[in-house]
Amino acid sequence: MEGNFLEFIKEHLLQFYSNTGFANFTIGHGIMILIGLVFIYLAITKEWEPMLLIPIGFGIIVGNIPMTNGYMIGIYEEGSVLNYLYFGVRYGVYPPLIFLGIGAMTDFSALISNPKLILIGAAAQFGIFGAYSIALAMGFTGAEAGAIGIIGGADGPTAIFISSKLAPHLMGAIAISAYSYMALVPVIQPPIMKLLTTKKERVIRMKPPRTVTKLEKVLFPLIGILLTTFVVPSGLPLLGMLFFGNLLKESGVTRRLAETARGPLIDIVTILLGLTVGASTQADVFVNASSLKIFALGALSFVIATTTGILFVKFMNLFLKEGNKINPLIGNSGVSAVPDSARVSHHIGMQYDKSNYLLMHAMAPNVAGVIGSAVAAGILLSFLY
Repeated sequence: MEGNFLEFIKEHLLQFYSNTGFANFTIGHGIMILIGLVFIYLAITKEWEPMLLIPIGFGIIVGNIPMTNGYMIGIYEEGSVLNYLYFGVRYGVYPPLIFLGIGAMTDFSALISNPKLILIGAAAQFGIFGAYSIALAMGFTGAEAGAIGIIGGADGPTAIFISSKLAPHLMGAIAISAYSYMALVPVIQPPIMKLLTTKKERVIRMKPPRTVTKLEKVLFPLIGILLTTFVVPSGLPLLGMLFFGNLLKESGVTRRLAETARGPLIDIVTILLGLTVGASTQADVFVNASSLKIFALGALSFVIATTTGILFVKFMNLFLKEGNKINPLIGNSGVSAVPDSARVSHHIGMQYDKSNYLLMHAMAPNVAGVIGSAVAAGILLSFLY
């Protein structure tokens, strides 16, 4: 009787152990948990996009706790809580809500004041199509290449939206790559900016932006949605919500709605988006050669976008008279990492002339980059989906 009891205890202890994380741990889990800890470290100590990196980093840890399938816990198990929360990522619900909040907190005055700066935001999107071409050459399918290329826009929500449509099996790697490079804007862009500009160009002073009327601010989102979505209707979920949020802000009569969109709503969605995207990076589906290629292509697309933005400003200056020239240091802000890339433009400019304030000028191509990345996403969807 005692032997049977000990056997019973032993059997159940072994069964218990087989379901613990220690029994199911792999090197891949360890690598991903370490990456999650690095994200959290960078967010806290360096303050690199903490609103994004902390939820994503913690989500990576959550998604890589070794577990036995069948208990409806994992993010890929139908019926689990994480799986339900992941619905918003998998079906592209969260990104448009993020764009609604971005629209409600964005001031397009600098762009309205100097419309030609929208061309810089458009030029920076070359990073998307450059990376798309390179990804095709590396053997990715057209849909996969399109989803990977969008990383060059430095726009996490757009990257998630596109990958959910074109390459859901690569979404984790694409999302982590996009948000990583967004956080690394202050590290990646300055060396490129200094390399491609001269000391004389870095101290170019631009005319102060003119005052923009309320009528212009109200008309901008209305004209914007008509122009962009008639060209690329497939970009409507992102562009529509962006301009809708901006109209809530600029109308002056929907202050509560605008405050909700740019405050509690975007905060809640950011938490859910970051946590579930991080949790989707389970070692068994994330740690592979494709993920490494995506990270490399993401870095390359970001470099291309920054480079083309700066070079395009230098090209524009060939046709502009003295006094109207554009400081090429704002060319980097054509990517849609708002407002980080604009801050980098301003910070680098201040290193060479402490009285030359570039922030407001840089915000114009920066917000143009948000529109440009959404338009580029619509273009890719129109012929790849």
